[in-house]
Amino acid sequence: MFSGVLRKMNTDLGTSVAYYLNLNNDFVAMHQFIDQSIKIEITGYECLNCSSSEPTFAQGFCKKCFFESPNAGDWIIRPELSKAHLEIQDRDLAYEKKVQLQPHIVYLSLSSHIKVGVTRKTQLPTRWIDQGAHEALAILEVPNRYLAGVGEVALKACFSDKTNWRKMLQKEAEPVDWVSETNKAIDHTPNDLKQYIIQNNVKPLVITFPVNRYPEKVKSLNLKKETSYTGVLKGIKGQYLIFEDDTVFNVRSNEGLVVNLEV
Repeated sequence: MFSGVLRKMNTDLGTSVAYYLNLNNDFVAMHQFIDQSIKIEITGYECLNCSSSEPTFAQGFCKKCFFESPNAGDWIIRPELSKAHLEIQDRDLAYEKKVQLQPHIVYLSLSSHIKVGVTRKTQLPTRWIDQGAHEALAILEVPNRYLAGVGEVALKACFSDKTNWRKMLQKEAEPVDWVSETNKAIDHTPNDLKQYIIQNNVKPLVITFPVNRYPEKVKSLNLKKETSYTGVLKGIKGQYLIFEDDTVFNVRSNEGLVVNLEV
């Protein structure tokens, strides 16, 4: 049995994505347990920021940390709100400068449908794996998060910025003409950002996930309510564990839960 605080799974991109849960001193290779029965039960909470045992409020944080920690600032979800390049603090300027003032990528990815997104350059291809993208392509490389946010806002005029997670888990992705979509993105890029367009880049990265069976009708597991669940693991995609009875468990949205895991 493994025990510890849930954090999003670490990943490694090979022929198929490898997934690892870091539970206390155990590094659990979850992809090796596909087709095996797994039991997961909640035993408590631990805030990812302050280690409080208060129930998690959002993103693995207790309520106090969610509203105070720089790790949960609004600019994380809305990069166009970044202000570190102006020397303006949101919650912690030193932290914000470290994260915001580094190369960022504006990209297109295909999960349920084609969408636009932003991530730090150092987070590729992790970001694409975490959102369950089958294919993804970098469009812009800019020097800070604010400019990435400006680019993303502009591209929202012709691309969604949301993933339909149910369709993503059912592998109902739409076919994509990457040359056409890339040209569309370039056409909608603001003139002052065109200098950051990644040239001659029309071949997407293709990602294969370790899934033996996709769910027909997705049922989301709420471990806070059910407290315990046992099922046969059939695959992993994005940050979701997919079980034989069509139950899915989003590890990332349950960060901060203390769990026991039996295989």
